[in-house]
Amino acid sequence: MIVAGAAGLELVSRGVLPGKQLLDEIDGACSVPAPARSFEAVGPSESGRFYSAARRRSVGYTIAYPPAHRPGDSLALIVMLHGYGNDHATALSGMTPAQALALRIGGAPLTPMAMVTIDGGNGYWNPHPGDDPMAMVVDELIPFCQRRGLGAAPNQIGMMGISMGGYGALAVAERYPGLVSAVAAISPAVWTSYAQAHAANAGAFASASAFAAGDVIAHAGSLRGVPVRVASGVDDPFHPGVEKLVSVLPSGSTEVFSVGCHTDPFFLEQEPPSLTFLSRHLT
Repeated sequence: MIVAGAAGLELVSRGVLPGKQLLDEIDGACSVPAPARSFEAVGPSESGRFYSAARRRSVGYTIAYPPAHRPGDSLALIVMLHGYGNDHATALSGMTPAQALALRIGGAPLTPMAMVTIDGGNGYWNPHPGDDPMAMVVDELIPFCQRRGLGAAPNQIGMMGISMGGYGALAVAERYPGLVSAVAAISPAVWTSYAQAHAANAGAFASASAFAAGDVIAHAGSLRGVPVRVASGVDDPFHPGVEKLVSVLPSGSTEVFSVGCHTDPFFLEQEPPSLTFLSRHLT
């Protein structure tokens, strides 16, 4: 039996998955072949904390560097947003940020890039009273990294995320045109209405107006000119919302619909091609 990740368990517990996903895991509908992985010598990483005025609390972060690079080097930057129930230490599935940057894909290394992860809480990366993780990313985290030579304009910032983080990556790119050079969203947690979102997770959006402001389907036109890759398993409960999203994404976007659920095996499968996609679009 494949065990669901934190995001999948949260969905089951809140009724978004009325037992179906667990049944799918038992009968094999969620089975995805584990990708073979090879790595370069892993580069350095640094973790720490800073006080976020936007979130009104101390937050943890990790900055990872690619092989043969170190702090002080000027590099493009991937901002990796975690899923529900995770944090900066567990933003990726099955890898650390430094390992992700050291992947050899198809026998070749990735273009050298840095990656940053941060504690965003469980508020779906959108503004809430007293806690604004989106402002933290845009106004605090990215400048924090740019002062270290990471993600300098132009064409130097990629957004990536899984589940709640996939939604967040899309939402940040839409809300701040010109900030992000490319987006890779894995199994993005996309709801099609505030009623649907509120019934599944009352803490996801502070109000109906907050949902409208952060509706990644309604605001998909803001991504015109931004390379976007969206991957979703056809048995993912969010898949209907993702289908609606991709139907209105600007032309040229990359959509990957394949076997899989809202579980770690699908996330693991889609991380390497998502990183490859971002590496092609960051200079």
